Amino acid sequence: MTQPVRAICVFCGSSAGSRPEYVEAARATGAALAERHITLVYGGGGKGMMGAVADGTLDAGGEVIGVIPSWMVEKEAAHQGIQRMIEVDTMLERKARMAELAGAFLVLPGGLGTLDELFEMATWAQLHLHDAPKPMGVLNTAGYYDHLQEWLKRSVSDGFVPSTTPGMPTFCERVPELLDMLVGSA
Repeated sequence: MTQPVRAICVFCGSSAGSRPEYVEAARATGAALAERHITLVYGGGGKGMMGAVADGTLDAGGEVIGVIPSWMVEKEAAHQGIQRMIEVDTMLERKARMAELAGAFLVLPGGLGTLDELFEMATWAQLHLHDAPKPMGVLNTAGYYDHLQEWLKRSVSDGFVPSTTPGMPTFCERVPELLDMLVGSA
């Protein structure tokens, strides 16, 4: 029997992007995590999508754990209002610590770093490097990840990724439904 998910790691951009619905989705994700009493684990930033998801969680009374490399504290303007900030030395250590703390992964819009995190966690699942299977979901706000979803389908149909590969993300356009997929609706 799998353990209930008590913390979800959210990967997202340190910038806000160019569409207001991205930040709205980040805040709604944070609030939804708090409403379900699920701890947010994220990259520790205080601005952009990172700041919005943390603020959404905090505003709804939830718990937030940030994990950030020491050298990025100033660069990303580390969030000053969260309950717990963990400083690490490297980006790889950051991902490993976030994965250790979370029972599932949720991906919001972001850039290269966000995709790096998504694919690293999917690869770790494929190689069975997680202690237990950890579900991964992608919030496809305003169709942001449509092309990625199509590419992943093609990677399976063209024989590069077996259809039974663990770690393949679930795509959804609404936060409640995505959380239901990741942790159940109980």
